Amino acid sequence: MDSFTLPLAEIQGQNLERLAQLYQQFEQGKIRFIIAFRHPSIRDPLALVYTLWHLLPQAAKTANISLSQPTHAHFLYDRGIPLWAGPAVGWLFSQLGGISILRGKLDRLGLRTAREMFATGQFPLALAPEGATNGHNELISPIEPGIAQMAFWCAEDLHKAGTNQEVFIVPLGIKYHYLQENWEALEALMTAMESDCGLPPLPGGKTINPQASELYPRLIRLGNHLLSLMEEFYRQFYHQDIPKDNNQELPVRLKVILDVALRVAEQYFDIKPKGGLVDRCRRLEQAGWDCIYREDIENPEALSPVERGLANLVAEEASLRMWHMRLVESFVAVTGQYVRENPTFERFAETTLLVAKTISRIKGGNPFAGELLGQQRVVLQVGEPLSVTARWDTYQTNRRSAVSELTADLQSALEAMI
Repeated sequence: MDSFTLPLAEIQGQNLERLAQLYQQFEQGKIRFIIAFRHPSIRDPLALVYTLWHLLPQAAKTANISLSQPTHAHFLYDRGIPLWAGPAVGWLFSQLGGISILRGKLDRLGLRTAREMFATGQFPLALAPEGATNGHNELISPIEPGIAQMAFWCAEDLHKAGTNQEVFIVPLGIKYHYLQENWEALEALMTAMESDCGLPPLPGGKTINPQASELYPRLIRLGNHLLSLMEEFYRQFYHQDIPKDNNQELPVRLKVILDVALRVAEQYFDIKPKGGLVDRCRRLEQAGWDCIYREDIENPEALSPVERGLANLVAEEASLRMWHMRLVESFVAVTGQYVRENPTFERFAETTLLVAKTISRIKGGNPFAGELLGQQRVVLQVGEPLSVTARWDTYQTNRRSAVSELTADLQSALEAMI
């Protein structure tokens, strides 16, 4: 393992021979395919690149599978990423075969480019059907139907071109494991969060050899207190009608506060609530970018000082309103029952880190700093390919039904690899 893989201690692949065979058939012009990978962490692209560039060629060589070109994949990325990560990231993504796309509204140019790349590109496509990270190893967010639609578009384009290439979606599971169960570090993080929220220490002081049974009540206490702070924040300063009933179950209260936070942002941008939390977040994000990076201002240098000042005010206000959406992003997949159902260290760590990320965001810090509680191993598992071509007749008869069924099958395939 070289420095390229840091901060991951180890990256492993399962069923890579299956993926090597698919790449070989791709090179031979027999098939086209999308790699549909799980997206639990911001480290997923790093793990996927290492797998394609290093582990897959090794697996192909071991299986005596000849691959004549680099094992790589085109990919889609949010056009907003270079706006906050810097132009160097945008340049790097484009050099690596990335396709930028506007999320949150119809991007005909981006979709057309992706469609053409799928049918004629040098490499397969790699997409995250969940749309965003959810911070959970064992909980998959509802996947977006766009990947199934894109696969059928490819089948349609190949059919019109008169080729007999078969189209597949290849599910790819990604799962992280801590090398050691560091309960002491987890308790230290919990203590720091309690202090940040103004919660007094529980009687008894520091726990010796803490485990889930001792820390779970503290996690629930912290979650309920944080919800109380946020509820009062939105009541007092955003005039939101939130019931004052602290006896409600945490999942119920969490659902209410997430909806309220999005409504506050949607009211500012004049956007009507539509779809699930992820869909609403994406539309808000795009609305924010449109106010910050103004396409209607062709030459910013020609603005008068007053015009520039007004533009800056609009951008600052949009950035502040987007904060509410970022808050929701952290809790999109949180159910309030994830730890209770199976109180393993992995699940406890994931949930605690999501709370820590939110507290850091509220404090104005970097929500991604100090995200891990020790070294991790990541395992990427190649699932059984789903044939899109075999569903072509169904798609011609009822497109919406075919897309829905393929999306459901992909969801099931990813869940089966947990």
